[in-house]
Amino acid sequence: MKSIYGQVVYEIMENGFRQATKYISDNLTVKCTARKNTGKQLSAVITEGKPNYAERLFIKLCKKAGEKFPVRKIQVKHWPKRKGK
Repeated sequence: MKSIYGQVVYEIMENGFRQATKYISDNLTVKCTARKNTGKQLSAVITEGKPNYAERLFIKLCKKAGEKFPVRKIQVKHWPKRKGK
């Protein structure tokens, strides 16, 4: 599990994503969510546990496509675009 935590934190810190999720099994996910990301400081939360609604839908699609668990690629989300910039 230690390397999984490192993988999701790496996606947040080095690649600048807002959220990174690793699917371990159909009822266990590990995700890291950035709260604040200024140039010098990063505040993030790591969550391990049952998948939420959107993650359960993704798991359902993975099963339908024949994807085996754990899912190899980490799923990421970007920061939302700001209006006027």
